[in-house]
Amino acid sequence: MLRFPLIHPPLLAALARAGHGGRVLIADANYSHSTNAHPRAEQVFLNLRPGLLTVDQVLEPVLSAVPVESVTVMRPEDGSDPAAWDGYRQLLGDGLPLQPLGRQDFYAACRQPDLAACVATGDDRLYANILLTIGFLPPAAQ
Repeated sequence: MLRFPLIHPPLLAALARAGHGGRVLIADANYSHSTNAHPRAEQVFLNLRPGLLTVDQVLEPVLSAVPVESVTVMRPEDGSDPAAWDGYRQLLGDGLPLQPLGRQDFYAACRQPDLAACVATGDDRLYANILLTIGFLPPAAQ
């Protein structure tokens, strides 16, 4: 039994295998998980039904499990900020600004070999995808 906010075994395993610089995609329900993720990335399916789970609901416990050094999001073609980004900013705080990429560049980033995990959600908001780059843990004090 885990006393930790993240208890999903396959997601925990995927995060544990991803080291510093590895990337984790938390994707919305419209994302093509089979064609726009690196084929070696661990696929974790949390898309129970439309609207459940949301990217925010997955992001929160993931942030408690791994250090994050950068965050990339998919920018709409019109250059607007999707409503989903407000929740991400709240969860991430001021220290991790969102780095927007156009849709095709975002897809290309997710097809790179450093993508360790692709988490499919049921989030039906458009442009709700988020790509986390895992940071590092400093050495324990002696």
